[in-house]
Amino acid sequence: MTGFEPTASPFQRGKRPPSLRQWMAPAIPGNRLVGWLAPLAVTLFAGVLRFWDLSKPRAVIFDETYYAKDAYALLKFGYEHNTTKKADQLLLQHPRNTHIWTDGGSFVAHPPAGKWLIAIGEWMFHMTPFGWRFSAALIGTLSVLILARVARRMTRSTLLGSAAGLLLAVDGMHLVTSRTAILDIFVMFWILAGFACLVIDRDRTRAALARKIGETGNESDLGPFVMHWWRIAAGLCLGTAVATKWTGMYYIAAFGLMALIWDIGARRAAGVRQPYAGGFALDAIPAFLSLVVLSGITYIAWWSGWIFNAGGWNHPKTAGNPISTFVQAMPKLLEYHRQMWHFHTTLTVKHSYQSWPWNWMVLKRPVAFFYTEPSGCGAAKCSREVLSIGTPAIWWVSIVTLLVMVGWWLVQRDWRAGAIVAGFLAGWVPWFYFGFGHRTMFLFYATPMLPFMVLSIVLVMGMIVGPADALPARRMLGAAAAGAYVLIVLANFYFLYPVLTGKIIPYDAWHARMWFDSWI
Repeated sequence: MTGFEPTASPFQRGKRPPSLRQWMAPAIPGNRLVGWLAPLAVTLFAGVLRFWDLSKPRAVIFDETYYAKDAYALLKFGYEHNTTKKADQLLLQHPRNTHIWTDGGSFVAHPPAGKWLIAIGEWMFHMTPFGWRFSAALIGTLSVLILARVARRMTRSTLLGSAAGLLLAVDGMHLVTSRTAILDIFVMFWILAGFACLVIDRDRTRAALARKIGETGNESDLGPFVMHWWRIAAGLCLGTAVATKWTGMYYIAAFGLMALIWDIGARRAAGVRQPYAGGFALDAIPAFLSLVVLSGITYIAWWSGWIFNAGGWNHPKTAGNPISTFVQAMPKLLEYHRQMWHFHTTLTVKHSYQSWPWNWMVLKRPVAFFYTEPSGCGAAKCSREVLSIGTPAIWWVSIVTLLVMVGWWLVQRDWRAGAIVAGFLAGWVPWFYFGFGHRTMFLFYATPMLPFMVLSIVLVMGMIVGPADALPARRMLGAAAAGAYVLIVLANFYFLYPVLTGKIIPYDAWHARMWFDSWI
């Protein structure tokens, strides 16, 4: 489970502070069985939160008006199809309603992978609110398990891993996007899954590298070749992320560079005489093939419904031979992508809930997915809302903990801090370019950043708890501080829960949860 980690020389120990693992791992140990049972318990809790009353509100909320219908069209035609103006009402009248289609393929702004996943729920539970939200709830729940396990692997602490899963489970925006048929939770899931595969690969290949050098000696200046099997899985995951939303491309670039740095570091730690040459010669090309080429193949595969079915946008005809069909479709698909890129780069229509990336971390402008003022709460005026907003106790604290990660990486060059910063920046910085161009964007676009924000918090929690050889009073105080923070997060989430899940509450109770005018 621990993988290969080099032992620092006495000179290094005298000159460098302890690594995050040296600092945290002795503090909060865990065993293998508990290492699965505790994350599974947190995942079960997350699943209850996401599946409870999933069919409510019984309405097509926010962008479900696009993605739920596009997913249904994929089931019926293999590509997105035009719908009637009254499609939303028709879908809610009967779960098997098929009278929503007009002629012709529909132009869509995003690739089909996320919509195919939404379609699985519609195939299982028909075209109902529960059906089109099922896959998002399942994927959101599974992402909690993945984060808990990857955090445990990074910290070697079951308690910290479970804390990471719990924090993700009770983040407001993660909950809302897990209960809504939109694409962002799927992008986050596949990016997180790809990251988890890379972390596993790092442990496995460092152990294999150490074993090979131990068996054969350092016969080559470059070191031995090691097969990175888990990077193949990472390539499949990241290709699916891009096939859901193009923002996944930035993670391929960031994670590819990160993986190469890890490879060079592993060779240097193992005593290879030319670690940089060995990394570029033996690791760079396989990494490119698995993280870039395989991701590209995966991306194209998700378009197969459009490629092999006539009638999609810009694809009116198809040949009988699959190979000929594929060859003929590629120029049309390329032109389709040019049109999609033009749409994304020129989308400057003002929206009442739009926000800019420099405002996301402070939660300046959340998005109301659904709002009505029904009766039935026992007050003169009632409110019912689904507000896509992160839990402030997580988001605001993560601003500090991410800065701590930056500082720790600059001082220590610890791979965990660097990986967290890379994952966060890959989901945040690219939006600044579009923000300066005034492209329309929303707070929930930050969903892929969330796991890395949570990881930064739990690593700092581990520092606060302290190492095993610290004074008992110091560790007790640190554990109390970390536990108190988790309780604050839970209380904050509980307070916001009614406006995250569309509960009918008195207007005054709703307004008390709108801490700033910009939240309304």
